[in-house]
Amino acid sequence: MAAVYKSLTAPLAKGVTANGTSTKKNKQRVLILSSRGVTFRQRHLLNDLYALLPHSRKDAKLDTKTKLYQLNELADLYNCNNVLFFEARKGKDLYIWMSKAPNGPTVKCHMQNLHTTSELHFPGNCLRGSRPILSFDPTFDSSPHLVLIKELLTHVFGVPKGARKTKPFVDHVMGFTLADGKIWIRCFEIRESAVSKSEGRTQLDENTGKEVVAVGEKGETKISLVEIGPRFILTPIVILESSFGGPVIYENKEFVSPNQIRSELRMSKAGRYNQRAEQQIERKAKKGDLGLRTGKERPSGELEDRVLFA
Repeated sequence: MAAVYKSLTAPLAKGVTANGTSTKKNKQRVLILSSRGVTFRQRHLLNDLYALLPHSRKDAKLDTKTKLYQLNELADLYNCNNVLFFEARKGKDLYIWMSKAPNGPTVKCHMQNLHTTSELHFPGNCLRGSRPILSFDPTFDSSPHLVLIKELLTHVFGVPKGARKTKPFVDHVMGFTLADGKIWIRCFEIRESAVSKSEGRTQLDENTGKEVVAVGEKGETKISLVEIGPRFILTPIVILESSFGGPVIYENKEFVSPNQIRSELRMSKAGRYNQRAEQQIERKAKKGDLGLRTGKERPSGELEDRVLFA
């Protein structure tokens, strides 16, 4: 009987329905790793994302920052078709690479305002290994490059049904909002609580025409969202055609490198210093003309005492 049961249930296990039509199975695995030089906050953010994505695999740090094509070999070695790579620069800047291995495309983003789950201290919580609901801003459908970024974010953060280490629960929402040319990413818990008598709905009474509070039905619940973290902001920089290489198919002309911002701040401070130095030189020259500087004699005039009574 066991052999007969296995033979009858084998097509359903392989994705074949009872009518004989096959269903496409979503197979996504994400390789998460970082470069050397990441700070402790960036490392904790990587661990938070690894905990939120049960279909991901975390690897050791990558030694090189120039030969990023080696990530395709690592993804093939670990049977992953998505790569999430954190690149740290100068211990201050963090860039995130999202790639669809091995053929691409690849999106490079600059990460700002990152906050880990442990430092936010939000009251929300979610089950480890549960699947999220992805909520995207309608603005993502406005231009082709945003549609591509939306599809890549869906493959990376969307946990497929039946993936390893997943649980059959959906208890949190990941929100992707587009504002000011940046992608704001937040994570919320779906909290369901019972409706008390004091929280009944208000409805209009047909007889008196006044609003009255209706008592909630037994078993009625209300749903709310509570943020759990982490939170961060991504600024798209370039989109490459292939995986970690190839021609540039999109470039953000409005992006300003953080190195250039720091350079302009230093130049502004240097300009203020140069202005103060020039003022000090002018003040010394004016004092020298008046003979008020120490160590320099003032030229004697005709009406001075030492000239009149010599």
